[in-house]
Amino acid sequence: MSIAEEFSDYAPEVREEIARTRQVVSDLHAELPRNGLVVWTAGNVSQRVRIPAELGGAADGSADLLVIKPSGVSYDELAPELMVVCDLEGAMVHDAAHKPSSDTAAHAYTYKHLPHVGGVVHTHSTYATAWAARGEAVPCVLTMMADEFGGPIPVGPFAIIGDDSIGRGIVETLRDSRSPAVLMANHGPFTIGKDARAAVKAAVMCEEVARAVHLSRQLGDPLPIEQKHIDSLYDRYQNVYGQK
Repeated sequence: MSIAEEFSDYAPEVREEIARTRQVVSDLHAELPRNGLVVWTAGNVSQRVRIPAELGGAADGSADLLVIKPSGVSYDELAPELMVVCDLEGAMVHDAAHKPSSDTAAHAYTYKHLPHVGGVVHTHSTYATAWAARGEAVPCVLTMMADEFGGPIPVGPFAIIGDDSIGRGIVETLRDSRSPAVLMANHGPFTIGKDARAAVKAAVMCEEVARAVHLSRQLGDPLPIEQKHIDSLYDRYQNVYGQK
């Protein structure tokens, strides 16, 4: 079935964006095993498809769509045409061959309630998940953390998968936080970003600093960074570093 047939209710510009986003999301899933963030079929990447008001969208983004991986499919079998498209209630908007990820409700809730978020990633990466199992925030004791997270990586509440409970915990924890990552208690990390690529980067960085801080604790007490330095580092990295 062509994308024009599959998404015939949407304008050509929206169908084009769906096709582009499916490719992006499919490609980015390869970064999870490449960076050692997942095992077997665990973990998922999604990206928002923004629909302009003139093409049937809503000013608050509530009519947007999301693209996410199918549930239980091996990473080496993923392809753009297998990516599932859902609305922000988590319901599929096309006749997909596979069900969407079991974490779709959490992703959908996050997009619905944080309109600035364009990408969401979930992994069970080893060190970040170990901190989540302890229900302990990763303290900001590295300049890399100050740069990327603007402070500690916070812990979200315990929630059972299957409905939007995890999404509510993500939103409650990150709504007023500079961190693009949250460690959901007894579960693992979820990360957000302006798009899926930024959320994947945050997931990679989350695991790296979780590992480094854990190792530093084996040697002694990590040295805290003063808040004024955290603020300065965060501002520079977010607004000056790179090809700004």
